[in-house]
Amino acid sequence: MPEGPSIVILREAASVFAGECVREVGGNSRLDLARMQGLRIHAVRSWGKHFLLQFEDFSLRVHLMLFGSYRIDERKDTAARLSLRFDNGELNLYACSLKYIEDDLDLAYDWSGDVMSDAWSPRAARLKLKDHPTMRVCDALLQQSIFAGVGNIIKNEVLFRIRLHPESSVGALPPRKLTELIREARNYSFDFLAWKKTFVLKKHWLVYTKSVCPRCRIPLHRAHLGITHRRSFYCGRCQIRHDG
Repeated sequence: MPEGPSIVILREAASVFAGECVREVGGNSRLDLARMQGLRIHAVRSWGKHFLLQFEDFSLRVHLMLFGSYRIDERKDTAARLSLRFDNGELNLYACSLKYIEDDLDLAYDWSGDVMSDAWSPRAARLKLKDHPTMRVCDALLQQSIFAGVGNIIKNEVLFRIRLHPESSVGALPPRKLTELIREARNYSFDFLAWKKTFVLKKHWLVYTKSVCPRCRIPLHRAHLGITHRRSFYCGRCQIRHDG
């Protein structure tokens, strides 16, 4: 599943279509795609894992889910879920979820919760976390209402970076460790973005899909943890567990 930084890359690439009129619409989605025909895109935006095309009276939300992908000015052999053609190119989206948002995007989204946004608020994240003292940190990082854009790769790498066991409970974290968690969720997301743009992301993975702790040189634990049962890779020695 593409994480927030990958959606930022999509947003930046698709920004060439902001201000352009949709000349032709196609795709196999059950959504009323013809609604976009002839309309002008006012803005290309993103929030967390959501890619957003804003029209005058509504917006299109695109979620790439687990296996979604996109092509700009080229096509895959498989059928597109949505194809939009403009005077200056085309945008093709595959295996994704599409939904119209009728509300103003500033009402529909809490931009302070997007780790990649200029409006990101560490204070707001802290207050949200304090409302869930029994939540495990492996679940908290994946909670999009708190850390929009953070996915499983970022989760694993952030927890290793700050030496925190994934099953630690939020309420048991010392204040400084909570600050680290919030700070590094954003920091690592921007590192992810830079590495992804230069095609070296996997070279920087320290624990994700790895077998040995690069600090302790002992085998890493692998388990499906938390309420989402997402894969976790962690060191039983240097990642400290905090329980309430």
